[in-house]
Amino acid sequence: MRNMVIAVCFLCVLCATAAFAQTASVLSNNPQPTVVPEHVLHASQHAMADDQNLRGTSAYSYEHGSEPLWQFGSDKHETPLGDVARAYRKEHAIDRRALIVFEK
Repeated sequence: MRNMVIAVCFLCVLCATAAFAQTASVLSNNPQPTVVPEHVLHASQHAMADDQNLRGTSAYSYEHGSEPLWQFGSDKHETPLGDVARAYRKEHAIDRRALIVFEK
C-alpha cells in the first residue's frame, strides 16, 4: 500500500513537471543581446575619500604581549610514522601462524 502511495505521488510530480515545461513556449524566441551599462566615473581619477573608523571609536589601541606565541602551542603529541611501522612489524612477527596450510 505504501509503495503505491509513493508511486502515485511520483506520477503526480512527473505530470506537474511536464505540464509546467509546456508553458515555456509562451516566451519569445527572439534573442536579446546583453547590454552592459557604462560607468564613466568608475575608472576616472578622483580624490580619495576621508578616513573612516570601522570600529566605531575614535581611539586606536593595541596590546603588546609579554609572552612569545611559541609558548602557547598545542600539547598534541603525534607518534612518528616510522615508530608506528616498527610496532606493527613487531606485532606481526609475534602473531600466531596458521597450523594447516592448503595448497592447490
